[in-house]
Amino acid sequence: MLYHLLYPFHTELGWLNVFRYITFRSIGCAVTAFLIVVIIGPRFIAWLRKRQIGQVIRDDGPETHFSKKGVPTMGGVLILFSMIVSALLWTNLQSGLVWLLIGISLFFGYIGSMDDIKKIRKGNSRGLTPREKLVLQIFGALVVGIFLLLTPGYDGVLSLPFFKSFHPDLGWWYVPFAVVVIVGASNAVNLTDGLDGLAAGPIVITASTYLIFSYVAGNAVVASYLQIPFVPGAGEVTIFCAAIVGACLGFLWFNCYPAEIFMGDVGSLSLGGTLGVVSIITKQEFLLVIVGGIFVMEAISVILQVGYFKMTGGKRIFLMAPFHHHFEKKGWLEPKVVVRFWIISIILGLIALATLKLR
Repeated sequence: MLYHLLYPFHTELGWLNVFRYITFRSIGCAVTAFLIVVIIGPRFIAWLRKRQIGQVIRDDGPETHFSKKGVPTMGGVLILFSMIVSALLWTNLQSGLVWLLIGISLFFGYIGSMDDIKKIRKGNSRGLTPREKLVLQIFGALVVGIFLLLTPGYDGVLSLPFFKSFHPDLGWWYVPFAVVVIVGASNAVNLTDGLDGLAAGPIVITASTYLIFSYVAGNAVVASYLQIPFVPGAGEVTIFCAAIVGACLGFLWFNCYPAEIFMGDVGSLSLGGTLGVVSIITKQEFLLVIVGGIFVMEAISVILQVGYFKMTGGKRIFLMAPFHHHFEKKGWLEPKVVVRFWIISIILGLIALATLKLR
């Protein structure tokens, strides 16, 4: 049986007792993921450039984006590689939750890679059809929902921020609810990934927030004190969240303005879906609406724009959607849009953490 790689050292070598602590392993995992991306990044970018795996730009997009055409894309492969290698090194591999997160990361990454490859081969921004993409996403999310409900000790009870005693039990209806959360998160992050560093920054903040929530949820005493659901094994999810943080921080080293590489759908679909699964595991699904508010606003802007356009026969609410393009059209420079969105994301993360005491 495949066993842990670094975790067992806490019993085999006394002076490495620190490996038993989730906090230490989380830090080690984040740093490992960061270093993998930073060290491998330059060669990976050169490899993508040599094979002309470059970004395809929409013809109807902002004029300032035309210069991005040909910039290496599919950087999500590097993010996923560093995340998974780090998780394999630092987590307890006997945890089913770790393997669930690895599996969903790879599956949603596979969907995104098919989308990216199709765009590159066609030379336009049309990859998989929305129907093809949605069917695959729903399938992956269904597997997650069913797996968790069949896991002993897990149930379909919801935990809502700001409500201490209201905990509706959805039973098997929790599965379609999980599908909505996971698929919605995946597509929302995908829509946000339109400017240099715009998606990676809020992903770091969201993963950092859920890192804290998963750590708390995995501690029975602390979870009881804060009146949040106790989730056995959630401590290992903390370390996986740290892998996401480290990998995305490393990716930002190359993705900040002007970007040397883009994450592509292989990164955005996978990271969004994984964050959705983390929110399901920790029983903090509704919290994702708060801490991931940037992703939610981007998705809503597209829904409103498309709906209003069809209802009014061609009129628009925003100058362009997703609405980060709206601010570009208003004359904001790209770095200003990105940093201000990061600031909003940090504030939302702090609000989400405050709900720990507002139960």
